Amino acid sequence: MKAIQFDLSIPKYALSKAMGKMNSSLYVESPFSCLQLRDVEKPALPNDHWVEIKVKYGGICGSDLNLIFLNDSPATSPFVSFPFTLGHEMVGTISKARKSVTNLQVGQRVVIDPLLSCEVRGITPVCPECANGNYNLCHHMNDGNIAPGLLTGTCKDTGGSWGRYLVAHQSQVISLPSSVDDDNGVLVEPFACALHAVLQNRPKPSDTVFVIGSGVIGICVIAAIRALEIPCKIVTLAKHPFQAELAKQFGADEIVFLSRKRDYVTAVAESFNANVLHPVFGEPIVHGGADIVYECVGNRKSLHDSLRFARKGGKVVLIGLASFIDNLDMTMIWLNELEVKGSFTYGMEDWQGGKKRTLQIAVDLIADGKVDLSPLITHRFPLEAYREALATAANKKKGQTMKVVFEP
Repeated sequence: MKAIQFDLSIPKYALSKAMGKMNSSLYVESPFSCLQLRDVEKPALPNDHWVEIKVKYGGICGSDLNLIFLNDSPATSPFVSFPFTLGHEMVGTISKARKSVTNLQVGQRVVIDPLLSCEVRGITPVCPECANGNYNLCHHMNDGNIAPGLLTGTCKDTGGSWGRYLVAHQSQVISLPSSVDDDNGVLVEPFACALHAVLQNRPKPSDTVFVIGSGVIGICVIAAIRALEIPCKIVTLAKHPFQAELAKQFGADEIVFLSRKRDYVTAVAESFNANVLHPVFGEPIVHGGADIVYECVGNRKSLHDSLRFARKGGKVVLIGLASFIDNLDMTMIWLNELEVKGSFTYGMEDWQGGKKRTLQIAVDLIADGKVDLSPLITHRFPLEAYREALATAANKKKGQTMKVVFEP
């Protein structure tokens, strides 16, 4: 079968890094690229508790682009095994299931929870974090009966959604009701990332929240807040008009455009009834601000903004994928006693008096008509057009791009 794989070696990494700095397309198009479209064998079922899934759609995520453009921190490398087929966002149908698999059948439409934690890896007893439902913080993502990998799409044994087939442990598989179409299905995973951030850092009805970034995750944060019927005020920072339109459609109250030509700092501050103060030199700061800031970009500018636009005693939730950030001024964390919280993927949430998997809550909210994410899909490509697909995903303004999906 055809699959888009990432295979890292030190010489290849060094050449790609040097050439990519001159022309970013060379991260994908160079013969020295770590990324290749290959003919590979279908991934094998590791044991009788796994199923094979035929992929209908596989999404391109910001973390995938971060990897391909070699921006990832080497700190994550112990939790990856090469070569791996990329893709952790998916919707598909079960194509093979062993007799030990219960409650799942061939032909069933499904999505997966891609985290490869203790239960998936056959580790017993499970680690303390998995026992508490925080399996996104599993201690053993490089142990057990499969190769290292945080997620499906980073493990050489599981395959990924940028291929025709992948395999998943039965505990990872979530059935889709008929009321959730395939377009919404492939967006369950990114929506769950946003939903986890909101459920773990839930705004009060009286709060003003600031969403930095109006890409897929930023829009999904807005959608999650409104699907949970939280009537807080949402202010959103958008870079492009098409993003602003979607932010408004999904429930943002105010949109401020990020622009070098206009003073967006004052515009944001006015939304919070805050004051802009000017230091002796350097960028302006904001006195007052949002109760909660959801940072959904992960670069130096967005992180700096997340700290200066939070009120005294406020909270900053980091969802955007950050790596090395040079010259980040953290004065406001100290001066305003900010609470800064990371948010990684999803897990088990407190939900209606019990515990429930974030991805299942996401499916249920879509099935109940609380949210329709399908407008976020703007482009579809076959695997063979992966260079064009990645260029489209990386250049949002040119293609008015939100979510790009592969149709393997």
